[in-house]
Amino acid sequence: MRICSFNANGLRSAADKGFFDWFAGQDIDLLCVQETKARAHQLDASVFHPSGYHAVFRDATTKKGYSGVAVYSRARPDACATGLGWADFDEEGRWLEARFGNLSVVSLYLPSGSSGEERQGFKFEVMRWLRPRLQALLASGRDVVVCGDWNIARTPMDIRNARANEKNSGYLPEERAWLTALLEEDGWVDAYRRLRPDGQDYTWWSQRGQARANNVGWRIDYQLVSPGLAARLEDCAIHPEPRLSDHAPFVVDYAPA
Repeated sequence: MRICSFNANGLRSAADKGFFDWFAGQDIDLLCVQETKARAHQLDASVFHPSGYHAVFRDATTKKGYSGVAVYSRARPDACATGLGWADFDEEGRWLEARFGNLSVVSLYLPSGSSGEERQGFKFEVMRWLRPRLQALLASGRDVVVCGDWNIARTPMDIRNARANEKNSGYLPEERAWLTALLEEDGWVDAYRRLRPDGQDYTWWSQRGQARANNVGWRIDYQLVSPGLAARLEDCAIHPEPRLSDHAPFVVDYAPA
């Protein structure tokens, strides 16, 4: 089973850059997209519905051209949950869970706080509210993978310039402690770090300056998996080329159940 997480920074823009051509050659079973930045009716064209895949979208209703998540799957989902019950979060189009038998695959787009104190405050609020819901999902007994842009680099290995970013959103001590607690206290497994204990690869680069050319990046796109699914981890790859977004697709291979 091959699962890909990808922040498209606009799915129409990524399509214009060749994302779906790239996708067609990757033998991916499940694709979780963040930042579709479109309403579902704007994604009616055939390019957004590749042959052999079912597509489910959760749009943002709060603002046009904003946020939004999607799940593409070879198998039709048994059920989908497009929110968690808090309108301020759900209506920004940040959560989509697709269920296949005992497997839950989530596309998550955690808020960014980089635009100012108000959004950073909302990010902290989301973090506090989301953790018990992630704990409940983990305790459900299902195999779970939460794919997405978490907007947090957890350790110095996950960011090029750690010391310079200690006061910046995405690398604040409170954010890093929260993500570490999900892993070390709650039992989630970071698929990349389990497979690449010493890896220093990045999934996002600022579009300012020459950040990408100089590989001044952050690893903020994760697949967090339940322990049972973690036992099936086989391999992973981050694909910085071709440049399809300011994020790179992150692909993980899982052994059959």
